Order: sequence, then structure tokens, then C-alpha cells
Amino acid sequence: MEKEITLVIMAAGIGSRFGQKIKQLEPVGPNGELIIDYSVYDAVRAGFNHIVFVIRKDIEQLVREKIGDRLSRHVRISYAFQEKTDIPIRKGLGEIRKKPWGTGQAVLSAKDIVKGPFAVINADDFYGAEAYRIIYDYLNSADNSGKTVPEYAMCGFKIKNTLSDNGTVTRGICTVENGLLRGLEETKEIRRQENGIITGVYNGETKEIADEAAASMNMWCFTGGYMDTLSEQFVQFLSKVDENNVDSGEFLVPIAVDELLTAGKCAVKVLPTDSKWFGMTYAEDVEAVKASLREYVDKGIYAEKLWC
Repeated sequence: MEKEITLVIMAAGIGSRFGQKIKQLEPVGPNGELIIDYSVYDAVRAGFNHIVFVIRKDIEQLVREKIGDRLSRHVRISYAFQEKTDIPIRKGLGEIRKKPWGTGQAVLSAKDIVKGPFAVINADDFYGAEAYRIIYDYLNSADNSGKTVPEYAMCGFKIKNTLSDNGTVTRGICTVENGLLRGLEETKEIRRQENGIITGVYNGETKEIADEAAASMNMWCFTGGYMDTLSEQFVQFLSKVDENNVDSGEFLVPIAVDELLTAGKCAVKVLPTDSKWFGMTYAEDVEAVKASLREYVDKGIYAEKLWC
């Protein structure tokens, strides 16, 4: 029986900096392809055989019509629904919160669907074929038997390959030792200055970032048992939420992983890639994404019609 290796695509959000459009459904390819098309195409070529879209229930029909039904001809497609009311404790908090609880809750939305090792990505990010090959190879060979703590992994992109020309970005800047993640600093306002130096703000302090520094782009790899661990962390997170300020925090995958790492409850392997990341943080990024994909098609990296 073929080993099931799943790609979980988080596609529930509407970007406030993107004019309130559903940016995941913005056509960017030569024949109207979406970034999700390229993500799934690269994932399937790498070996992934199950795709889970995490979406909001109210956009289910739209996602099915725009991409899910079409892609189901090439790979098994499932849907999971992230709703702010779907929480294990303190149910009343979900009624007064204005938005879902973050990427950690998004992953947990697929708990009953995912069986076996899986990767997690953002729907509006282009990661590149090499990155998918790297994470698939890791998941296909991952084995935690005999290890004192479970090992997970993240794809480490060079920060220089993840910048936007249209504004600052936020990235998890990684400290890596002997191929393992030792720390993750969520750094804001990252940009390349006129003098060519990349800078960002961490804990209110501006710092210089090396071009080759590893950055987390929310491309994670998890092995069996992680969903149970994440569920326990979500319960702990919810138990501390102030009901008078219920929208103040988010349950995020990088922070959850960092908590486990700090407590010595897991190891995280950093899988380096030279892939160039690009995405649509800002509406102005659309034309740049289209130009990049057009260049890839012209070079023969992708066909003119992706799913021909």
C-alpha cells in the first residue's frame, strides 16, 4: 500500500493588505493559474499524494469551483474547515472573537483527515520545485523510532530570496547549529536598505540580517503524533486567553514549535534551499509574481499550460 504523505495548504485568510480580496484565488499564471496550482503541481511531482485545503466554510464552494474540482483529477483532495468557534475549551471565546485563532488552529482543523507524515504551507506563497522535493524526501524517510524526542523539520529559505519590492515583511529568522534549529526570532519590518544591507526589527530593536540567514516561510514538516502535541498546546493557549481582550493573540505554528524546542520536547531539522520564494503580501506584488512565473515558463521550468 502506498505511503500517504500529505500537504496541508492553509487557505482560510483574506489579506487585509490585499484590498480584502481572496488573494489565494488571484490568477497569476499565463493561462490564469493560481499560485496554488504551482504549489500542488510541484508537490505532486515531488511525490505528495494527498492535498488538504484548510479553508473557511463560507468559501468552500468558491474554492471547489476555482481549483479543488480541477486538481482532484490529478491528486486526492480533501477539505478541512477553520472556524473561530471550533475550539476544545472555553467555547464562549469563539463566539466573541472576530477571526480564527491562527495557523496552529488551521493545522488542527485537519487533525481527523491527516494520517501519517505531512507538510504545511501557505496558499499564497510560491516556494519553488526544489523546496517540495526537499521536504518530500524528508517526510518519506522520517523515522522517530529510537529518538528521545520527536524530530520535525522546516524548509530554510535564504532571507535574500524572500523579500518584497513593495514593502516590509515579517519573517522568522532562524539560529541554526549543526543543521538543527536552535531559535526562531519573529522579526518585523524586514527590508533591503539603499546601502544594500538587510535590516529588520526584533523586540523593538533594529538589527542587521545577513543575506544568507535562514528564514522560516511557514513550510513545516511533521511526523506522526504531532497533532496530539499541538492539540495540547492549543488547550494551554486557550486557557490563558483574556476574555476581555479575546482578539489580542494568535496560536501560531512557529511559536508553538519554538515552545517545544525551548522545553527540549522536540528537535527541528533545518532543510536549506536555494529556491526563490515569492508571494502576494501586497496587491502590488501581483505583477511581480506574474512576471516571475512568465520567466519560469519562458525558461521551460513550467509548461505554458500547467495541467495539460
